[in-house]
Amino acid sequence: MGWVGVGALGPSFDRVSSIASELTIGYQGEPGAYSEEALHATFPTATPQAFRTLRHAFHRVADQSVDFALVPVENSQGGSVLETYDLLLEYRALVVAEVALQVDHCLLALPGTDRDQIKRVLSHPQALAQCEAFIVREHLEPIPAYDTAGAAKQIQQEGRNDQAAIAGRRAAELYRLEIMAERIQTVQENITRFFLITRRGPRRPKAPRIKRPRYGKKTSVVCAVANEPGALYRLLACFANAGVNLTKLESRPRRDPPWEYLFYLDLDGGRSEKPVAASLRAARPATTFLQVLGTYARALPPAAPPKRRSRKRRSPAEP
Repeated sequence: MGWVGVGALGPSFDRVSSIASELTIGYQGEPGAYSEEALHATFPTATPQAFRTLRHAFHRVADQSVDFALVPVENSQGGSVLETYDLLLEYRALVVAEVALQVDHCLLALPGTDRDQIKRVLSHPQALAQCEAFIVREHLEPIPAYDTAGAAKQIQQEGRNDQAAIAGRRAAELYRLEIMAERIQTVQENITRFFLITRRGPRRPKAPRIKRPRYGKKTSVVCAVANEPGALYRLLACFANAGVNLTKLESRPRRDPPWEYLFYLDLDGGRSEKPVAASLRAARPATTFLQVLGTYARALPPAAPPKRRSRKRRSPAEP
């Protein structure tokens, strides 16, 4: 859907260096998709290249047709984009940057359409799910489409006043549609994280530097452990003993062999920082497979732990 993510937390939030003007960056979806919106806001001088599927984007990075691809990895409401994680491993892609986008869904229709005329709404299944309360309240029939911007394009091409699309403001501008309602997502804070990926090896292009507030670095890792009691505990102890915080831990079925599982981890800190480096060295003997997907600057500040309420002590005289 060009993935349902965050307005790249505003065009002024992320600004890229001039090196991006020489780069070609792929994304999944039609022009106006949220992936393209994040790309346009973060790398405004790069040449965008649209691909219908995530696999197409990964493959064109691998065969050097494009320099990078901006791919969705996680949404704050919908969770991980599992296909992206599978393709990261399959193509041995290298993660070089993280981008975050605030996704604000809009209801888009042909200019001059009356709100009461709209009976059905088209969009990516994730966008439909994120706007379910609005869809039910408005008595609309949800129709899945492969992409949010693709749904907007379909509304323009078919010219029907009884249908609308859920997509972003950029899609409305590109396909000359009228915004009938804004911020229609059920949960207002709706953020998608994207990875900027490239190929490994000596021919990989130089990653563009993004100028934004510094929140430190993160390292993403994929690994597997033996199928025996305590195996995962021993792996996690490597990070705990080194004082490294895990911000994410997720398992995925391994495609080959079946019924084995991979673990994807996000660590606080860069790969070259001593605690992270020490924890990765300790983790290798505790795993049957380990690959560092990449180290990159955080796009979002670390989540602050909730404040604990201090209990008011009672004096001995109190009942």
